[in-house]
Amino acid sequence: MAKIFLSADSTCDISGELLERYKAELMPLHIVLEDKSYDDGVNIKPDDIYENFAKTGKLPKTAAINTQEYIDKFKPLIEKGYDIIHINLGSAISSSYQNCVTAAKEFDGHVYPIDSCNLSSGSGHLVIETAKRIAKGMSAFDIVEEIKKLIPKCHSSFIIDKLDYLRAGGRCSTLAMLGANLLKLKPCIEVSNKDGSMTVGKKYRGKLENVLVQYVHEQLEKYDNIRNDKIFITHAGIGNEYVEIVKSELEKLHYFTEIFIERASCTISSHCGPGTLGILFMTE
Repeated sequence: MAKIFLSADSTCDISGELLERYKAELMPLHIVLEDKSYDDGVNIKPDDIYENFAKTGKLPKTAAINTQEYIDKFKPLIEKGYDIIHINLGSAISSSYQNCVTAAKEFDGHVYPIDSCNLSSGSGHLVIETAKRIAKGMSAFDIVEEIKKLIPKCHSSFIIDKLDYLRAGGRCSTLAMLGANLLKLKPCIEVSNKDGSMTVGKKYRGKLENVLVQYVHEQLEKYDNIRNDKIFITHAGIGNEYVEIVKSELEKLHYFTEIFIERASCTISSHCGPGTLGILFMTE
């Protein structure tokens, strides 16, 4: 049976428990805060970013994993006889995938980068699907061919409670932020599973607890072939009561075998801020 090592960018937003269950390892993107570089999830956490933003009004910069870092990670594994499958953050929003492709060329076909065309636990679905196929003893080449066919079947979206972080990151104007906050508008950010780019979908209005219930049902009603094995609730630091509201709505459906609750990485959290929550699922 082939020896295959599974890794992913830290932005796939799956936790230690799932990483252990599926024998996957994360490689951290970089967070540059106050002129100091940190490794996402290693020596900096989202709450550190939030604390700094509250004090300074400034967001960190985020940086992709560079080619040499991928080479340094992969080389000792290749020398031990492994093939490597690596799940990358969507290429529309990061150069990590292209850097990984460049690194892979150094290893004569033993490294298989996959552009997830997604982010957060949307990419996490692909990590799990890859791990299941590794456990079956499939070859790296055959696994990658199957995973590529699953990419358009991963669906990710998020509700953002406050637009402060989008404004600070230059993604909306101060006027738009103030107007949205005044009207209690909660935009739904839709992730394209063609390249990982993001667009604004429906703008919900009202209290967050009511918006989340409406959002969950409307997202699920878009499709009639949703897979029932798993769904993620991934958030960027929202209150537990809101997580429980969403979890309760999903449990009422008696449909999903497993409901995973995950906290978003620093890279994801720094762009959307606390009060952000999404459901991420797959279709057949």
